[in-house]
Amino acid sequence: MKTVAKFEIGFEQYLDPEGKPTKKLPRTANKEELLKLYRLMTLVRIFDTKAIALQRTGKLGTYASSLGHEAAHAAIGVAMKEKDCLAPMYREYAAQIERGVKMSEILLYWGGDERGSNFSGPAHDFPWCVPIATQYLHAAGAAAAFKYRKEERVAVTVIGDGGTSEGDFYEAINAAGAWQLPFVGVVVNNKWAISVPLEKQTAAETLAQKGVAAGIECVQVDGNDIVAMREVMEKALAKARAGKGPTLIEALTYRLHDHTTADDASRYRSDEEVKAHESKEPLIRLRKYLMEQGWWTEEDEEKLIEECRAEVDEAVSEYQNIEPPGVEDMFDYHFEEITEPLAEQREVAIREARRNG
Repeated sequence: MKTVAKFEIGFEQYLDPEGKPTKKLPRTANKEELLKLYRLMTLVRIFDTKAIALQRTGKLGTYASSLGHEAAHAAIGVAMKEKDCLAPMYREYAAQIERGVKMSEILLYWGGDERGSNFSGPAHDFPWCVPIATQYLHAAGAAAAFKYRKEERVAVTVIGDGGTSEGDFYEAINAAGAWQLPFVGVVVNNKWAISVPLEKQTAAETLAQKGVAAGIECVQVDGNDIVAMREVMEKALAKARAGKGPTLIEALTYRLHDHTTADDASRYRSDEEVKAHESKEPLIRLRKYLMEQGWWTEEDEEKLIEECRAEVDEAVSEYQNIEPPGVEDMFDYHFEEITEPLAEQREVAIREARRNG
């Protein structure tokens, strides 16, 4: 039997877990850009901690933490252009904040108010997507439209490791490959699909290789290395924008918190496992590198944390002081023209709401 095809999956890393360069850093890893990325990741880390505290005290609904994912998400947001389209999952806060979404809007969404889905930033970005993997189809559809209209735009989407077992994921990457769409799919491999470990999800050596059958260029990257993530995203976006086809990026990271605040990860994974990954997380790694270069000090760190806390507190205050939606909202967005029975119910609901204060 002769071999008709062979495939390889490359791995990209620039900073090791100790913040030491493994090779010459790319041009995107200059002082200004790295400090910008570090600030963004720190802001998201502090926001994440505050959001969890709000949920624990009954001031927020179920919330999906991004603890440990900051590098992957920040790289996406910084590398994309405004005209590109983001189809997120439900924890890519760094990417969305970089693209103009307000932290108060993120809180509004997780507070159970759908007005949070009408967030700031590019109007062509998709809202949060809780159904697993459907966002990949949304991105493929947007990419098909960009190609049809001959626009130099790219659709970017994100999924977790468990989502790559969904049919929607395969359908989307198959379309992207077959039609050579301007599409970049990121798989944030945090090792756990809620309580299901990676080894029970798939027999594949990598998740990146799942794109091989779709005819997509695949790459695996250290998802805790912001330099590598930024560079891989930059190249994939430039390639797609030039009409040279899609890319599937597997970002290796680790979920340091529960899947959501409705989950208790201690029931299915050990403290030892989590602690082993804590030292490899993205903020520690970049901070070590910045300090080694003389670009960051303990005083800078204290000042940044103070500034980020103030910014987060302002967002929380804005969220908590937003006027609640009117009872009529549940009737006003079902049909272009409201039906007679619903119109009657609407009037009753408004009247009762006023009567009860």
